[in-house]
Amino acid sequence: MDMFEHKLEEQIKEEAPLAARMRPATFNDFVGQEHLISGGRVLRKVIEAGQLPSIILWGPPGSGKTTLAYIIANATDSHFSPVSAVSAGVADLRRIIEEARERRKLYQQKTILFIDEIHRFNKAQQDAVLPFVEDGTITLIGATTENPSFEVISPLLSRCQVLTLNPLTEEEIRIIIIRALRDRLEGLGALNVELDNDAMLHLITMSNKDARIALNALEMATLATSPDADGKRHISLPTIEDAVQHRALRYDKAGEQHYDIISALHKSLRGSDPDASLYWLVRMLEAGEDPLYIARRLVRFASEDVGMADPQALVVAMAAQQAVHFIGMPEGNLALAEAAVYLATAPKSNSLYQAYSRVQKEIKYGSSESVPLHLRNPVTQLMKDIGYGKGYKYAHDYPGHFVEQQNLPASLQGKRYYTPTDQGYEKQVIARLKAWRQGKEKGEEG
Repeated sequence: MDMFEHKLEEQIKEEAPLAARMRPATFNDFVGQEHLISGGRVLRKVIEAGQLPSIILWGPPGSGKTTLAYIIANATDSHFSPVSAVSAGVADLRRIIEEARERRKLYQQKTILFIDEIHRFNKAQQDAVLPFVEDGTITLIGATTENPSFEVISPLLSRCQVLTLNPLTEEEIRIIIIRALRDRLEGLGALNVELDNDAMLHLITMSNKDARIALNALEMATLATSPDADGKRHISLPTIEDAVQHRALRYDKAGEQHYDIISALHKSLRGSDPDASLYWLVRMLEAGEDPLYIARRLVRFASEDVGMADPQALVVAMAAQQAVHFIGMPEGNLALAEAAVYLATAPKSNSLYQAYSRVQKEIKYGSSESVPLHLRNPVTQLMKDIGYGKGYKYAHDYPGHFVEQQNLPASLQGKRYYTPTDQGYEKQVIARLKAWRQGKEKGEEG
């Protein structure tokens, strides 16, 4: 590299975004993914020994896939050849592979081909690198946000170790922000930045667990803030709101607001008010509440307050939970909204909740009765000899697939725990139970 190229590289590095400048160079500086790179893990031991299999890094945006690839290249003293699947073609791949052959022949140096967004490569493009991964000409590191089982061809996938990266936690995002504020060489330390606590919390929440978003927004807010008389740049909540283009809602996920608003949502659903239900739901989501927490509350509501009045409510609530888990946010917000409106407009019954409470009380304070012999399964001949299963009536052998027999312990015979209401589906339940019980009374009279 001549002097001109060196100066150009230094200039590019200085003008790079904060997220690129703060990219760590060693495992010790890397934040997150402890399950992969903490001391003693097999992957780290192999890399630090200078060995590396081809790998696919699968994880959400901003979780450190590209950074991890750079660190691996440094740790293994390998030449790093990055390409983006968005713009690179087969010709680019062939050029890198040819250079890798020459490099290995002349300098005995390995080459890591890093393909960002590898899921965007078509089959022909993935086929182009397959033989060179297999013969060791290159070591492949692919990065993807999509499930590699669906997006990477099977022959290539079988020659790679798939490593799953987790979303960064809020505490890990905080650590990354603080490092950027303190680092005087690559970060913002020389600019003497002070970040208000509420601005920090909003920045962490709005980053959506993406370190790149957090650092880019922090840099924008810093550059937009003039130093005061003491040379300090004081970044307040309104400045961060402007930088991320999202107003901070009054909401504390660990405090009173959290419990007040979820209570308001639950009571609005119970009150069959779809408008209020949507308002409180969206208020929580837009403030950064964990969508799976809201999904859990909707599932509980479906059983507790809708219950048997509309058994489909539980199916809808669980489908919303699965949708959020499958497609993530913000796309999953409409699935939660659909479930909330369905639950708010569904017929309501807490008879199931009350029935469970009655049985729970019976078990807690009543006597612990044995299972009647005719309900026990005679697994062995001895069990059969002493009466297990004797006299059991198989319901499907009787008209209407119903037959009266003693199903509760003797001391509880005749007990009624579940009392259906006249709401929704429970009307049918009432009619069915009434018909069965009338048939039973006639049978007893006969």
